[in-house]
Amino acid sequence: MVQKAKILLVDDRPENLLALEAILSALDQTLVRASSGEEALKALLTDDFAVILLDVQMPGMDGFETAAHIKRRERTRDIPIIFLTAINHGPHHTFRGYAAGAVDYISKPFDPWVLRAKVSVFVELYMKNCKLREQAALLRLQLEGDGHAGGENEKEPAGLLAELSARLAAVEEQAEALSKQLDDESADAAAVATAAHLERKLTGLRRALDALEPGTGGGAGVLPAQG
Repeated sequence: MVQKAKILLVDDRPENLLALEAILSALDQTLVRASSGEEALKALLTDDFAVILLDVQMPGMDGFETAAHIKRRERTRDIPIIFLTAINHGPHHTFRGYAAGAVDYISKPFDPWVLRAKVSVFVELYMKNCKLREQAALLRLQLEGDGHAGGENEKEPAGLLAELSARLAAVEEQAEALSKQLDDESADAAAVATAAHLERKLTGLRRALDALEPGTGGGAGVLPAQG
């Protein structure tokens, strides 16, 4: 059974959190509330999230400061952040959002359909990345087990490598199609950069699989850590 992705909603106003939950409930994922930047950082200590929706104007630690803390942590620095703001101070304010590490910057009131579509893209990328990590971990365990068993299991690693390679190829094809779709729709640079980040991770997995192929001198320990 595939676990649901977690989406972190950060806003100091309860009515805004309720509105976000109503908009995103159709995605059928786990929605986690945080009413302040400090509360958001605590949630990020224990749980993994597919994407963060972060209000800019909050008392105490605002959205920019919260994002800076998130990006400084190795565990959380790659989580996509979508800034939400009721105030539009022009290009400089928007640039500050992207400089803080946001993948998107949306002014309120926003189109619910657009927000839901943007979030769904990051959820899908997160789920695919999680699946690849799980498959890589299973492959590593299988290879380690076969190394101890010897003889009768010698042919199994090759079969596992082929299966994992085929699955990875399917995800690579989907990632390439997503990148082309973003280009075709003239998406903003942040969304394109996020898709490129996923492609780099897929490239790392592909290199690891290639290193595991017989005769390359690689081993199970070369699989890269995925953040």
